[in-house]
Amino acid sequence: MGDIFGNLQSSLRLIDLLDIGIVAFIVYRVLLLIKGTRAMQMLTGLGILGIGFFISSTMELFTTHWLLSYFFDYLILIVIVLFQDDLRRALTHVGKNPFFSGASAEEEREMVDEVAKAAIRLARERVGALIVIERETGLKNFIDTGSRLESRVKCELIYAIFVPTSPIHDGAIILTGGRIAAAGCFLPLSKDPNIDKRYGTRHRAAFGMTEDTDAVVVLVSEEAGQAHLITGGKITTNLREQELRQSLAVLLNLAESQTTLPKRLRGWIASMGQKRASRENKRNGGR
Repeated sequence: MGDIFGNLQSSLRLIDLLDIGIVAFIVYRVLLLIKGTRAMQMLTGLGILGIGFFISSTMELFTTHWLLSYFFDYLILIVIVLFQDDLRRALTHVGKNPFFSGASAEEEREMVDEVAKAAIRLARERVGALIVIERETGLKNFIDTGSRLESRVKCELIYAIFVPTSPIHDGAIILTGGRIAAAGCFLPLSKDPNIDKRYGTRHRAAFGMTEDTDAVVVLVSEEAGQAHLITGGKITTNLREQELRQSLAVLLNLAESQTTLPKRLRGWIASMGQKRASRENKRNGGR
């Protein structure tokens, strides 16, 4: 073992480390670009076929190996056809902002302030709204169902989107990277049979979104004239502007402590953290 490491150190140059680092960074950025899209599912399918190709060669499954070898002979063309939309989107993204993306903490704090102000204004005027904030789980599939905006988060713009006279008021807006990615987006309805019967379609969409992803949803109920916050399939209701702003800051890791939050919100956010940790443990097989 010592000889192996000795030979590796003697043959490994500094330029090789730089080369490996560049390739690793490019692969990482590409994975971020396709995260949360159908491209990830298709890549998984190609990976399974690749494993099948290796197994068929090892176990001498000649017919299966012959079929898969013909498939992989045309792999480049297949990739271009399957991923043409994702490749176009990725190249556009790189052209606008090469490799580096995401919002700064200052931009996210500004986003939180504007969302809180907009939600309370909408609640005061009894205008229903769904505002989805992306966290780690990519939401590109849901963004594609709406009208692309790619605009700064402003209270006035959010209000203008959700007033009943707006052509894109029916649906949700999705915020990603500190910007409004799209409006009029369709969200999955919750399949939980235990949801309170008084909750309508807007509430069920918010619950469904947070059950399937780690997104945070600000919901404005036009019937109650209140702003609610939903994450992890759990809701906390009737938030004031300051409470909403502080809760969003904690959930988006913009606040270092929860001591300024009211007791009911501290307990709710703590339970969300425990639920998220439990979900991660299950995903990792209890390791």
